Amino acid sequence: MKIPDRPLEVVWDITYACPLRCSHCYSESGRRPTRQLDHGQMLRAADAVIAMRPYGVCIAGGEPLLVKGVFEVIDRISSAGIEVSIFTGGWSLRPEMIDDIVRGSFKVNVSVDGATAEVHDRIRGRRGSFDRAMNALALLDTAAEKRRLSGGSRLGLGIDCVVVSSNFHQIEDFCTTVAPRFPELESIAFGAVIPEGLASREGFAEHELLSDAQVELLGSPEYGERLRSLAPPSVNVATTDNLALQMHPDRIRAGSFFPVLQIEPDGAARAMAAYEGTVGNVLTDSPQELWRRAVERWHDPFVVETLAPVRTMAQWAEATRKIDYHFGSEADRARIDRRPEFVPTGPVARAPRQDSVQRL
Repeated sequence: MKIPDRPLEVVWDITYACPLRCSHCYSESGRRPTRQLDHGQMLRAADAVIAMRPYGVCIAGGEPLLVKGVFEVIDRISSAGIEVSIFTGGWSLRPEMIDDIVRGSFKVNVSVDGATAEVHDRIRGRRGSFDRAMNALALLDTAAEKRRLSGGSRLGLGIDCVVVSSNFHQIEDFCTTVAPRFPELESIAFGAVIPEGLASREGFAEHELLSDAQVELLGSPEYGERLRSLAPPSVNVATTDNLALQMHPDRIRAGSFFPVLQIEPDGAARAMAAYEGTVGNVLTDSPQELWRRAVERWHDPFVVETLAPVRTMAQWAEATRKIDYHFGSEADRARIDRRPEFVPTGPVARAPRQDSVQRL
């Protein structure tokens, strides 16, 4: 892939407010100011996103369902012909929101990081969060069925799972025990945890980042096929090692990277989605200039020098910490210095043997 003239995907963390305290939280939501725009500014930011002409937009956070008027923002973007997905932890989904969701033209992904309450609640940092996520999926599943039976389009209901060492052993359980509970479910996505935000902490990197063999397994087409064979036939199962977000100079040269622009709640645009450091704001800078600055950052000598030696997940985490501290703002560095020490509380899955990876 050549570097395109615009981002092909935009990830908009529309708020940093969040009722959960996930141990791997990329944005450290719930632990920092929300930085949320007012409604008029959000619509202006939505117009700026539309002007970028991406193929898709992910509305994330934080918890997007805490944002008043979020569905109007989504409708604004989807009405421009751009595919929109919203990511929610499910805790804040209320029955009165269902009508807005059913009327909309967007996909809904519920984040579930464990096939059982014990695992999910520990990772997500709040007791009862698994039950809330299952209740949200049940509400959405019923709404999706009504929409389909009335002749409407499919809702596009999905589950998104961040795979860490302590939930790796439950990947197959998602396909065999969780997915069958929701007949309208269309997809499950398993993505290797990225050493970003709280997931780049030294303690977390040591205990919860996947082993290199586990990352290789998630990137294996054969493993994806195995999981698809375990899930209901109507459910698409996707796995990814997420290495395209590393922005390693070798991968950029080879065309194996993710041309995404990540937007923070106040409209600031990150140069690279997995790292701190902004290059402007969608409310004040043109889409072309923001993208030019982002691509320029990919080739910054410090970035290239820091990422070039990276070959393992542990090395990636170390590189992330260096890049974040170098390009982050003073507030970012202060937040990094305040990050709580990670204390492991659950079992850590053993890495699969290398020969078993090769046999799959």
